[in-house]
Amino acid sequence: MVRTLRPRLTGRRVLATSGFEAPVAGLTIQSVERHGKFIVIAFETGLLLVHLGMTGKLLVDGLEGKHTRARLVLDGSVVLYDDIRKFGRIRWSPVRPPLGPDPLEISEGEFIERLRARQGIVKPLLLNQSFLRGLGNIYVDEALHRAGIHPRTRASRITSPRARRLHAAIVEVLTEAIAAGGSSISDYVDATGAPGSFQRSHRVYGRAGSACLDCGTAIRRIVVSQRGTHFCPSCQRRA
Repeated sequence: MVRTLRPRLTGRRVLATSGFEAPVAGLTIQSVERHGKFIVIAFETGLLLVHLGMTGKLLVDGLEGKHTRARLVLDGSVVLYDDIRKFGRIRWSPVRPPLGPDPLEISEGEFIERLRARQGIVKPLLLNQSFLRGLGNIYVDEALHRAGIHPRTRASRITSPRARRLHAAIVEVLTEAIAAGGSSISDYVDATGAPGSFQRSHRVYGRAGSACLDCGTAIRRIVVSQRGTHFCPSCQRRA
């Protein structure tokens, strides 16, 4: 999303807004960055923080519809915020929200140290934005499968070799997913309206009942901390 927004928004001046309150009219967009699951649109005097939730979209020069909740009118284009289920949000802030380290930037050593310090179950821990910022349900399931770790494993019981595999798997999955434009399971598209294609490479997520691509065992779906969770019971045994 940020990669398609950045060249279209940076340097543009805001003429008007609707659907949200922020003192940005007359200001110029300095940059567009990612901060965990937030899209950070930076101005001279503060930040516009956009969280898409599960169904939010930011569309540059898209078609306005019944689910359009907000507009950012720029000199030369219009950015529409669409959200069917209204789970997303837009807010003005002087600073970025305090979150954990970025999974693509944290070192292997720091990751293992943080993992060992936690007693909780690994699946909800990886979804905790104060532990790592940006990981979502799809990519946690995919990374745990590649690392061979059961989603209900206690974080403190994960050995160093397995923790190293998990760190590498997280980086690998995210890098591949970004290159593929994300996973379009239902509503996700980028700022131009184009869907992602990483869903075609999912090994476990959304594949309950299908054969594991590594061992042939049927993928299972369970609920862990109120989140649908997909895993291979053969490749990802409980520690």
